[in-house]
Amino acid sequence: MAEFTSQTIRKPYSKLFAAFFSGLLVTTAGLYLGQYVPPALMLPLTIVEIGMIIMMMFVRKRQSIGYLLMYSFMFISGLTLFTVISYYVSLLGATAVLQAFAVTTISFGAMAVYTMVSKRDFTFLGNFLFLGLIALVLIGLFNVFFPLPSMTMLMYSGFGILIFIGYTLYDFSRLTVHGFTDEDIPIIVVSIYLDFINLFQFILQFMGFSSRD
Repeated sequence: MAEFTSQTIRKPYSKLFAAFFSGLLVTTAGLYLGQYVPPALMLPLTIVEIGMIIMMMFVRKRQSIGYLLMYSFMFISGLTLFTVISYYVSLLGATAVLQAFAVTTISFGAMAVYTMVSKRDFTFLGNFLFLGLIALVLIGLFNVFFPLPSMTMLMYSGFGILIFIGYTLYDFSRLTVHGFTDEDIPIIVVSIYLDFINLFQFILQFMGFSSRD
C-alpha cells in the first residue's frame, strides 16, 4: 500500500523475497512474545507502527535505516497481532484460525504469482483502492463508537477482503511493470506485508461474523 519508486531500473526479486520471508520470521518472534505484553500497551504500540510507516517514507533511500525500521515494524506488528489471533482462537478455535491463514497464504501467493507471470497492469485500481481503504477506516472507527449489526459488519469484512485482494494485485503489478531498486525493498516489504496481514485479518473477521449468524 505504501508508495515506492516507479522507475524501471531493476527487479532484484531474490533480495526482495529474502527480506520479506526473514521479516515474517521476525513477525513470528513478535507474535510469540506478544503473550507477555500487557494489553494496555497494545494501543500505544499500534500508534508506533503507524509512525514507523510514515518514517519509512522519508528515509526510503537510506537502506540501513530502512531495514532497521522494516524489521522493527514487523516485530511490533507481531506483538500487536497476538491480541487479534488470541481473540479469534477463543472465538473460532485454533483449527479455524489455521484454515484462515492457509486460505490467506494460498490466495496471496496465487495472486502474486499470477500478476508477476502474466505481467498484467493493475495499477489502474489505485484510486479506487485508496477510496475503499478510506471507507474501511471510517466505517471501522464509526463501529467503535456506534456498533453496527453483525450482517453489516459481515458485508464490511467482505469488502475489506476485496480491497486487500485488489491491493495485492496492485502492489505486485507495480513491481512487475515498473520495477524497483535495492533502496526500495524495505518499504515494498512493509507494503506487501500489510496486504497479507490485512487480508488475513479481514478473512478472520468475516469468519467471526459468519459464526454469529
